[in-house]
Amino acid sequence: MAISKLKYVLISLALFSCQKQQECNPKDFKTGKFEFTQETNGKKEITTFERTDKLQIETYKGRTDTASVRWVNDYEFILQKLHPRNIAERKAISMRILTTKGKTYTFEYSFVGDSKKQIGTVTKTN
Repeated sequence: MAISKLKYVLISLALFSCQKQQECNPKDFKTGKFEFTQETNGKKEITTFERTDKLQIETYKGRTDTASVRWVNDYEFILQKLHPRNIAERKAISMRILTTKGKTYTFEYSFVGDSKKQIGTVTKTN
């Protein structure tokens, strides 16, 4: 009887693992060109960026910034602006890919060490 319960648990874990892999493919989003849309004060604003293995070049409201990218694992990376203009921009940002679907991924982000997380969705454009 114990062996059949063990088989059930192992089969369940295998099925769950396969399902999880199909739902989240973070490696597909490590590099490329992307677009992030957000609403601020009722106005739609778009940020475009290109990410390589080590850099992210981002354009928002006509202003371009470059940040280093350090991957912690397949799901998490740290962004650090290379040329911060003030104290707030000196803070590194922790990013974690939560789910992927087609050409989009949902992520959470916060300043490193901050417990308040925000959620966003990014679309890969290339």
